[in-house]
Amino acid sequence: MAIPASIHNLLSGREVEWARIEFKTTWDPEASLKTICAFANDLDNWGGGYIVIGVEEKNGIPQRPLVGAPLDKVDEWQKSIFNKCKMISPDYSPIIDKQEYENKTFLVIWCPGGYGRPYAAPKTMAKDDKERIYFIRKGSITAKPSEEEMKDLFSLSNRTPFDDQVNHSAELKDISFPLIKDYLGEINSELYNQADELGLERVCRNMNLINGLPEYVKPRNVALMFFNSNPDKFFPCAQIDVVQFPDGEGGDQIIEQIFKGPLHVQLRDALRYIRNVIITEKVVKYPDRAEADRFFNYPYAAIEEALANAVYHKAYDEREPIEVRVTHDMIEIISHPGPDRSVTVEGLKAYKVYSRRYRNRRIGDFLKELHLTEGRNTGFRKILDAIKANGSPLPEFETDEYHDYFVSRFFIHDGFYDGFTDTFARDDATGSVSTTTKPFQNETSLKQVLKQVLKQVDYEKLLPIVAHMEVAGKISIQEAVDLTGKSRTTAWRYLKMLVDADVAEATGETNNSTYVLKAEYAASASKASVSTK
Repeated sequence: MAIPASIHNLLSGREVEWARIEFKTTWDPEASLKTICAFANDLDNWGGGYIVIGVEEKNGIPQRPLVGAPLDKVDEWQKSIFNKCKMISPDYSPIIDKQEYENKTFLVIWCPGGYGRPYAAPKTMAKDDKERIYFIRKGSITAKPSEEEMKDLFSLSNRTPFDDQVNHSAELKDISFPLIKDYLGEINSELYNQADELGLERVCRNMNLINGLPEYVKPRNVALMFFNSNPDKFFPCAQIDVVQFPDGEGGDQIIEQIFKGPLHVQLRDALRYIRNVIITEKVVKYPDRAEADRFFNYPYAAIEEALANAVYHKAYDEREPIEVRVTHDMIEIISHPGPDRSVTVEGLKAYKVYSRRYRNRRIGDFLKELHLTEGRNTGFRKILDAIKANGSPLPEFETDEYHDYFVSRFFIHDGFYDGFTDTFARDDATGSVSTTTKPFQNETSLKQVLKQVLKQVDYEKLLPIVAHMEVAGKISIQEAVDLTGKSRTTAWRYLKMLVDADVAEATGETNNSTYVLKAEYAASASKASVSTK
């Protein structure tokens, strides 16, 4: 039975991480059965893994020249793999494929995460040994779980990730065969050449896109996300909204583009739009040297990785789109919900993040096969590398204490930023950029102080709150929530900025404080509110 991954990609480790692949020169039932069991348990929702037989390895890396599996052993090993897997409890059957590469034959055992976990395998192959042991993957090693990991494993027994669940409201006909073939052709899968002969249902079974019951064939959610032209029919708000605010978030102009369709299609379309419409290069020439400085307003590679990660980690059972908000000096990518609980706010601030468990175990594999995202836990590194190479300000990553949302925030390159109210015009014919500056009007000493002590991005967030306080002289947390549309925690953080800037003070109970402008700023704010009426 053919598998969707290509043997070339497995041997290169580019789309599937080494931790999810084991290389064996021969079929060793006792060792390999434990690894099959560990991949099936899929403790971290990584999507299982692969065993490639016929490859000599060193420190987990395949060695060349490739050995290949002996031709006179291939059929025998296939039968043995099938029979030995019957010893796993509960029932679990990996997908076995014979593949040719560089004039050698290899056996590939694909072990997707199981739906009946936890699984246990025999401790030994001795006939009288009835003991079964649970196994998991710890990085690139198959091992027995700790007591805490055992609790995690059993807690996952009735929880299949949403993207891998069966969709009972859909039918096999809702899966597009042309879209599947386009995908298989793009990733150079051997299954592409067999697709027409096998037909839609058998190809879907090979790709683990449908449930296994012949009398009740239903697609899994991931099949509808990638291989249906309108996945939002099944998953409302499965889309990417790119919203531009040319005059700032309080301005009258809003330019909105909505991207729908299969997940990889909408991601590519949104990225193409961002690259062509929003990303701009600037060239600065100098009279005293030949070399010019070249940089972009935003590094495209960083935006690409952040948006791909948002598509990967979004909860598709929630009716919230992925939103890309573009102002004159910042891009924010907002998705729901937030990251796994193992990701801390402190870790985000320090750019030190290692996600323990993944929300979607199938979406990531499809995106990586299409080269639309990097391996697990490598996104931050790629983003920071792109930021550094372009000379851009460091990004911000934000979630709240409840992990309800996740924001990736990118700031415009200093070379594009000559003042807080600068606007940029792009000549479509030449690609050149011109800059015009609009001075602030009716600016008060309160605003002047805040502009001096706050980051420009923080100052802009506070404008609705400051405008209210200029009139009322005070504000409650609930009023700040209503004005900004943010959570109570975020609104409290905004108000704390005013306290830290020494322009306001908190009064009343800790959990229900009112924030009052200090006397010197209240007076000037009152004058400003009168002069602007």
